[in-house]
Order: sequence, then C-alpha cells, then structure tokens
Amino acid sequence: MKNKVDPTETPEKLAAVRNIRRLMDFWDIQPDELQGVEVIVRPPPPPPTVRYRHPITQDEWDGEGAQPDWLRMALLREGYTVDELRRCAAETSSA
Repeated sequence: MKNKVDPTETPEKLAAVRNIRRLMDFWDIQPDELQGVEVIVRPPPPPPTVRYRHPITQDEWDGEGAQPDWLRMALLREGYTVDELRRCAAETSSA
C-alpha cells in the first residue's frame, strides 16, 4: 500500500511535529500525558452599578475610587445634594 501525501502537511507543520516528537522523547513524555487541564472560564463581571448621576450632563459615578470632579462641582458650586444625585441615578436606571 502506497502512502498518500496529505495536502495539509506543509513543511512548517512537518517540522513542528518533528520538534514536538523530539521534545517528547527528550522529556520522556507519553501521549496520554498530553491531556489538557480543564480550564474554567468565568463570565465577565457585571458592569458597576451607577450610584450617582448628574441630572443635566448625565455624568455617572459608581461610588468606587476617587470622587470625580463633576460630582464635587455639582455639590459645591451647583447646589445639588447627594440625595438628588442618587435619586437621579435611581430614576434613570429604573426607566
């Protein structure tokens, strides 16, 4: 019986297979040891919940990290209260 040449066997693939076999021989690795470790893929975390929203500019902050400048300005210069900015975020997210 004549060996058929597989058209997908490129010279690069054949060289890679030779290298793999050479490494397996060197490290005494058996084919049954090549089973992969099961990888658990976790779903991405949900987006952060918006806790504060400016009623006019619609700037948002989730309450994590440093307080943004727009929030500081809304409280100090524009006269908004923390409750107003929270209420705006709650109304927008429930709509």
